[in-house]
Amino acid sequence: QVQLVESGGGLVQAGGSLSLSCAASGRTFSRNAMGWFRQAPGKEREFVAAISWRGYRKYYADSVKGRFTISRDNAKNTVYLQMDSLKPEDTAIYYCAAVAADCPGYGCNVPSIHTEYDYWGQGTQVTVSS
Repeated sequence: QVQLVESGGGLVQAGGSLSLSCAASGRTFSRNAMGWFRQAPGKEREFVAAISWRGYRKYYADSVKGRFTISRDNAKNTVYLQMDSLKPEDTAIYYCAAVAADCPGYGCNVPSIHTEYDYWGQGTQVTVSS
């Protein structure tokens, strides 16, 4: 059974930092794009960041560019999201996601649309107080 398990969420003051992890099990995702999304109460799930299979290509939502950093360790089957200079509007449940199809190539798509991801974690709450 494939599982993605997020950890590292919590309560932090504005301007602070949090580091999220997403550990995958049940299969390897070393040849797959992975991403982070978030959903605030009453809002739709939105793209945060995505990373290609080797980590050479990274994409960010404009709202987090320059503050968040996505990375991965394929040996650990884990993707990370370092969040700095947090703002109250970053408050949401954060989900990691993975694309099922292997695509170990430079031309492979790294999606920013949640419907293009096949596996999802259960989410971790991030709350930023003002």
